[in-house]
Amino acid sequence: MHYLLIYEAVDDYMERRGEFRDEHLKLACEAENRGELILAGALGTHNSAFLFCIDEPKIAENFVKNDPYFKGGLIRSYKLLPWTTVVGKDAQNPIKTEQK
Repeated sequence: MHYLLIYEAVDDYMERRGEFRDEHLKLACEAENRGELILAGALGTHNSAFLFCIDEPKIAENFVKNDPYFKGGLIRSYKLLPWTTVVGKDAQNPIKTEQK
């Protein structure tokens, strides 16, 4: 199942992230290497999104709890949403449509 994790960072995130960035990226790369994290990146300057393909939301919740950005107080809030994907080559619940 796909899950979308969205971070909202604190106002001074850009000034403070350098201290935690290498470890944050290492955590993300490890999740990708395990096949859990599909895509991740910034949404503007104060938000980030992570697309997980996992069986249990606990995997993404553990990602947050272990993320140096979260532990370091850089994340104001986060949302973890199940995402029912229906269109696209990697959709988990693809729909059939007529091609024109």
